[in-house]
Amino acid sequence: MKTFLWAAGLALATTIAAAADTAVTYTVDQDFDDVTFGLESAITDKGLVIDAVSHVGAMLERTKEDVGSNVTVFERAEVYSFCSATISRKVMEVDPMNLQFCPYGIFVMQKPGEDSTTIGYRVMPEGAMKEVEAMLDEIVKEAIAE
Repeated sequence: MKTFLWAAGLALATTIAAAADTAVTYTVDQDFDDVTFGLESAITDKGLVIDAVSHVGAMLERTKEDVGSNVTVFERAEVYSFCSATISRKVMEVDPMNLQFCPYGIFVMQKPGEDSTTIGYRVMPEGAMKEVEAMLDEIVKEAIAE
């Protein structure tokens, strides 16, 4: 039993550590609307098309009572989805399984009671997908004028 608990604790610790390494984030003292405007401009300035904007914060707020919660997770939170034909072709020619990462997403969030805004993206796996990660980082930095 002791071994099982130790293994379960180790698995939980590993999961928590891995979760912290799954995203690159930048927290800025900028208004949410300014950050999303900057993001939209940065994406389209690269000749990319925003496929969708998921209003995750609004959905969670709208449905919280339906799922038995009273917690407001975000003041505002959105995920912008888009793709790059050039980079997508390049990384999928290397490995067709890179399809699973497309479309690419950049999230913007503001937590309740905070004036700062966080923008970020998922960490991509080693190899060809690091080029996608570099593109996402470039877009994010342009969005927040870093």
